[in-house]
Amino acid sequence: MTKITGFWPVLFLWILFTGQAQSQPPAVIGIIIDDMGKRLETGQRALALPGPVACAFLPRAHYTRELANQASERGHEVLLHLPMDSVDGRPLDAGAVTLQMTEHEFVGTVLENLRRVPHVTGVNNHMGSLLTRHPGHMRWLMETLQRQGGLFFVDSRTTTATVAQQVADETGIPGIRRNVFLDNSLDKKDIAFQFDRLVALAREQGSALAIGHPYPQTLAVLEQRLPQLARQGIRLAPVRDLIAQQEGEKTWQAYWSPSHRDVKNSKPSL
Repeated sequence: MTKITGFWPVLFLWILFTGQAQSQPPAVIGIIIDDMGKRLETGQRALALPGPVACAFLPRAHYTRELANQASERGHEVLLHLPMDSVDGRPLDAGAVTLQMTEHEFVGTVLENLRRVPHVTGVNNHMGSLLTRHPGHMRWLMETLQRQGGLFFVDSRTTTATVAQQVADETGIPGIRRNVFLDNSLDKKDIAFQFDRLVALAREQGSALAIGHPYPQTLAVLEQRLPQLARQGIRLAPVRDLIAQQEGEKTWQAYWSPSHRDVKNSKPSL
């Protein structure tokens, strides 16, 4: 019989066997409801969803302050849903940041928007398929968030060319990206399919994040499906918890990467 010696093989076997002996932790999902603040009735229905569903508020919508206060009272995370330039030139919501702004105008607009959303804990982009691909403007945003302290950023990924999360990482802003859009189609069957896709991704990756909107169809699906999560071994968590979990995984992967081991095990140069 081959004798296993050395630190790394023994450690690998210890992790393997102890990991098998322990039950797997539940997969974790997060859900953000965007475009909050425009309508009172659907906004309140979103706030009644069970569990820590995050709510992203347009900064200058009529009901933003009222609903954000209610969201905080009910334990929901409150995000600034920051309007940004898009490539298709669609009309922008009030409080938008644009490519034509100077840094002073850009930063001033972001700060005013943050003041308009009470209890804000994070920011995600509304539209932004143009602006999120520009590193300079994203650096202005992340540096502004950094100066406020304690805020995270969610890249809604309205374009595959986005650099928003990359710049957040470089700036030291806790960040995460959206994995699934629940309601690009308003057919309830399509929304349910996307919800199942979210759960499947969470089982595969450990966690996954979805974005939806306060449409009656979306809310109806969530009202039905969220109470079933615990029986499926799925945990609904605040966005900040997903970020912490993924940051922990990054740290673990970086620590055990070959380059890290080479550095730790290499002799200093003389």
